[in-house]
Amino acid sequence: MPEGGASISHPTANSTAKTDSTEESTTNPAANPAARPTASAAPPLRATAGRTGLLVTFLLGGLTATPPLATDMYLPALPEVTRSLQASPATVQLTLTTCLAGMALGQLVVGPMSDRWGRRRPLLIGLAVYVVATVLCAFAPSVGLLVAFRLLQGLAGAAAIVIARAVVRDLYDGVAMARFFSNLMLISGLAPIMAPLIGGQILRVTDWRGVFVVLAVLGVLLAALVWVKLPETLAPADRHGGGFGAALGSMRRLLADRVFTGYMLTGGFAFASLFAYVAASPFVVQEIYGASPQTFSLLFGLNSIGLMIMGQINGKVLVGRVRLDRVLGFGLCVVVVAAVALLLMSLGVFGEVGLVPVAAALFVLMSAMGITMPNTQTLALVRTRQAAGAASALLGTASFLVGAIASPLVGIAGEDTAVPMAVVQLTAALVALACFTGLCRPWQARASAEGEGF
Repeated sequence: MPEGGASISHPTANSTAKTDSTEESTTNPAANPAARPTASAAPPLRATAGRTGLLVTFLLGGLTATPPLATDMYLPALPEVTRSLQASPATVQLTLTTCLAGMALGQLVVGPMSDRWGRRRPLLIGLAVYVVATVLCAFAPSVGLLVAFRLLQGLAGAAAIVIARAVVRDLYDGVAMARFFSNLMLISGLAPIMAPLIGGQILRVTDWRGVFVVLAVLGVLLAALVWVKLPETLAPADRHGGGFGAALGSMRRLLADRVFTGYMLTGGFAFASLFAYVAASPFVVQEIYGASPQTFSLLFGLNSIGLMIMGQINGKVLVGRVRLDRVLGFGLCVVVVAAVALLLMSLGVFGEVGLVPVAAALFVLMSAMGITMPNTQTLALVRTRQAAGAASALLGTASFLVGAIASPLVGIAGEDTAVPMAVVQLTAALVALACFTGLCRPWQARASAEGEGF
């Protein structure tokens, strides 16, 4: 049995053959030989939906929840940090930007490392450093040091995100992978709901530094569960023995696949639209509309519930019945419509509007992410059987880098207008839709993919 942890059961050969045929139907081997799986390269067995241990499933959901835990729990405290450290809102928003940038760059390192040394070891090291960095954030005496510590926190926290996705790719193929990603959204979606609520309540009894203390404790719990319960999912025979050059070669081959790159950019810019909301909404809701941190937390949690519900509709109803490209295209169009509505309201086209219409548009935008994010990840990862860590790293890096760029832009006009947030959201959504149609070219999908529900 691989290094520590509980075992994970595997399917029969017939189940593997079915999912392999699904992957083959969504890949264009002629256009990209590097992405074509071979019989010798394929892992011998895959897990089927429902066969992964429940605790391991929840643990993977907890790992994918690292970004919302590190950002959303901290959101209600942003105005207080601004006053406490005597910094401008744009400077304080850099604490979000650097955390995202760290998560983006860290994935480029940790993803290929996990392809070489397995999943468990890099994950445990990353979680340990994450805990240390979070404690340093709690004691940061200035905004400059807080920005630096948040960068370190993001670099280390990247291990949780990238390796969780790679573990899913180790275990699942095709439609089963899409359904599992949707299930993970149900679990990890609790983090955006609970994190701001917890953050708001923490601010009742202590200051913003207490938020980081709680984050550090959660990091310790995650590391302990990984140590005890998460098995190694990448067999030694499937690991590559190359160094940095081999990792770069894997990424270069993935980026040469036009369709993979299209899904990567689509997911990245869709995430930027979402993160523009994450970065700006504390100021929009609390400073412009006068809501309390607790009200903001409740609204944020409601939006996350919408995301979770749509994720479950995607996994339980749409996957296997409607081609994923069609579902993804619909989700992107909904995001564009919601962003247009937000921009028109911010510009005063409908007169002076209250918090309710703005919150409704944000709810629609966030809910649509429940069908865009899991399907983007599935359609990209299904194109590579080898180097799942490198593929996961590229997907995560694109999302977090674009999100990190979007974060300071939403505060460029100060905290008295929501126009920058709406402009960034609409621009990012339109670019995501353009990448999807121009690079992925879903209308060129094979008829066999239609039959498989892909």
